[in-house]
Amino acid sequence: MRNINLIKSLAAAVSTAVRKSSGSIITASAVAGDSSAALSAQLLSSLDRTGPKLPHDPANNSAEEVSSLISSILQDEGDNEEYQSTSFYTTPKSNDKNLVNNLLDIEFTSQNTNQTLNPNSRQKEISRERKKKYIFKHTESRRFTKLMKTCASKIGTNETLDFFDKLGRETGLKEYNSLIKHCINNARLFKNNEDQFSENVQKVFRVLGMMREKGFSIEEASFGPILLLFIDFEMEGDFEELSDLIKEENPRVLGRLGFYEMLLSIRVSDEARIQELCGSVETAGDDVRYTLAESYLLAFCESDRKKELSQLLEFLEINEVSKPKYVTIIFKSLGRLELEHFAEKFLSEIHKSGGENFTSLIYEYVTSLPNLTAKEMVVKFTYLHEKFETVPPLEYYNNFISYFCNLSKINEALEIIDHMNESGFEVSTDLFNQIIHTCDQSFELHLVHDIYSMMRKINLKPNGEIFKTLISLCVKMRDFEGAYEFLERAKENGEILTSMYNSIMAGYFREKNSQNVKKVMKEMRKEGLKPDGDTFSYLIALSDSEKDISKYWEELQKEEIRISKSIFIGLIHAYSKLGNFDMVKQVVNHPDAPVKYMTEIKSTLTSALASNGKISDALEIYDEIKNNGSSLDQKALMSLIENTKTEGELEKMTNYLNELKGSNYWYDGCCRVILYCVQHNYTDDAIAFLKQLKEKDETSAYMGVDQIFCHVRNMEPVKLETGMRLLHAIKEELGFQISRTSLDFLLSMCVKAKDSHTARIIYNEYKLADLPYNVLTKLRMYQALMAVGETKVANEMLGNIQHEDKEVRYLIQSIKQTYFIRNEKKKKSINKSKKKKNK
Repeated sequence: MRNINLIKSLAAAVSTAVRKSSGSIITASAVAGDSSAALSAQLLSSLDRTGPKLPHDPANNSAEEVSSLISSILQDEGDNEEYQSTSFYTTPKSNDKNLVNNLLDIEFTSQNTNQTLNPNSRQKEISRERKKKYIFKHTESRRFTKLMKTCASKIGTNETLDFFDKLGRETGLKEYNSLIKHCINNARLFKNNEDQFSENVQKVFRVLGMMREKGFSIEEASFGPILLLFIDFEMEGDFEELSDLIKEENPRVLGRLGFYEMLLSIRVSDEARIQELCGSVETAGDDVRYTLAESYLLAFCESDRKKELSQLLEFLEINEVSKPKYVTIIFKSLGRLELEHFAEKFLSEIHKSGGENFTSLIYEYVTSLPNLTAKEMVVKFTYLHEKFETVPPLEYYNNFISYFCNLSKINEALEIIDHMNESGFEVSTDLFNQIIHTCDQSFELHLVHDIYSMMRKINLKPNGEIFKTLISLCVKMRDFEGAYEFLERAKENGEILTSMYNSIMAGYFREKNSQNVKKVMKEMRKEGLKPDGDTFSYLIALSDSEKDISKYWEELQKEEIRISKSIFIGLIHAYSKLGNFDMVKQVVNHPDAPVKYMTEIKSTLTSALASNGKISDALEIYDEIKNNGSSLDQKALMSLIENTKTEGELEKMTNYLNELKGSNYWYDGCCRVILYCVQHNYTDDAIAFLKQLKEKDETSAYMGVDQIFCHVRNMEPVKLETGMRLLHAIKEELGFQISRTSLDFLLSMCVKAKDSHTARIIYNEYKLADLPYNVLTKLRMYQALMAVGETKVANEMLGNIQHEDKEVRYLIQSIKQTYFIRNEKKKKSINKSKKKKNK
């Protein structure tokens, strides 16, 4: 460690502000183009109406797929509905072939139309036009950032930029930075694939080069992410090459570069370099000295270097730190490292200067302190405000509840509620809505009773919606008794709703309990509540006959209940249950079927047909939905994957898998495709999908391996050779350490296959994987030896098994009896054959 004078000089530099830096230009050589050039050429050619057209390949709809994605982004569902209804971003869906060309009709700036307006509607039209302009102004950048990511995934980075040039859209810094982040995210995704990793890093340099050609300065927002990538993977050579280039062309970012240089030195534990960087502050020019020192301080905060940080903080003027976000980083570090003295010192300085972020910094500090209970955290928060004679705003108690909800710590969130009540603060039902939602998302459903108990403790009367949610959560964990208790309390409070009964019905529907569904209907009638579409959907779905279906249909029409999508979904379930698949397919043709929800209804139809072995009919509906420019819902796609059994359908299943969105569905779908590959001896394909799974989520891939071996063990006839090939590939190609569970499955297969040679190989794998032999492992090996009649070796194995446990002795006796009888029969058969030969 350098002497204290060095630390003082570094600390003193932090206390002065040099607050702005401008970037210059960075150059990077271009590398080879993307492999998707043909696709991008097709897309770009379609945008160029003056140039020659590429012939359309009906087998390759990738360009249409990209343009459809672009259209969906431009018609963002999150925007105002009224705005969506205008022609501003509307792309015709009836003619998919024209989707690409229709992109030329997209307006990138709002234009006024000279229409003759009715005087009575003129004011409304002006208001609507203003609204359109406002929404476009505030969503345009976000939309094109999203477009950049979508196109980059489909056609590559260079082609994406060319594509936007064709549209006449000026590519800005946000879009370039979005592409850089996209490439870096891909590089991290392919961290175990050297070629893919390098290709994505090269793409980043290509984008930086394009930015230079367009005259943009390369600011920290552009070079920071790639430097962080180099730091995370300890790529010192690449880091030095890029940082030297930035220093040469843009010396005004030297100060911020220091932050990354210090992070790298800390990452690789280069203590000499850390001291060298600290010493560089003394010799740095006045224009970068302060920014450089501040950057080193922030690097120490990020890496929790308590000793160096404490020495710097002694001389820090907190009000001179250049950006508010840096002050937040400092206070979070003070919390993590429990540097209370500095926290109070800096809070005093900020309070005296009238800092607006005083309370938020206390919150950041307190929530970063380790090992505090919820109550201790709030007490500390209150104490620090009282120390400086200020009152903590009520909104920050809400923030504490959100903080614990985000961590799925429901009991801690309830502690905050309790403290608020004791402190005299008013607690609203909205806070409980957040906690109940967390209870649902974190699957801690049993805590609904604790939540309600807290509401009673603080004398807060739940409204109907809260009661409905509490009932629904009870039903999810099959606690119908608890659900009825909440229903009774809702009645006492006068908050009874039809939807509460529907929630209980939904639970009985999932259990296929038609009698209890009917019982709930009677209870609802008794309370004088009118059933709705959801009510009848459950009754129809569990109908025992077509006569019942007709009866419920007449009832809902008689009561003038609106025909909803849930009713048609119920009809599909009902006719599927009764095996009338002709009627199942006719449901979507009913004149009252809501067109708006037709894709959802057809998705349910697809799932129902697939689940009942009608795969060809399901595929017809699937193709129909695709041809209409829509997508099957996730559950229906999963149903197609799960119910595709015949050999030779791997390509279709891969397409279904590629359509799945959301990690949970994709992981589940990928595992099912892998099991399909194993079932049909597509071992190489199974390993390829496992590699994809590993790249996206290594933990899921590791768990998937156990599922595979479980599936292989249950296959008939026994496919021990397939299991051994998978074992080798998983170890050698994926680099996984095989689990005890997987080896247990394989050893069980050896017993079924009566293969003692392979059993010995598997038994040795436990040792190679550093898995100690337990009683069950030895019993399986004993069983494998007995199964082939190797009695002598089996008895030697038996001598290594402890017999104290009653169940172990029972298993040993069962194995002996089973295989002794078989072996005796085999011996008698052999002796009989020998006698015949001798005669």
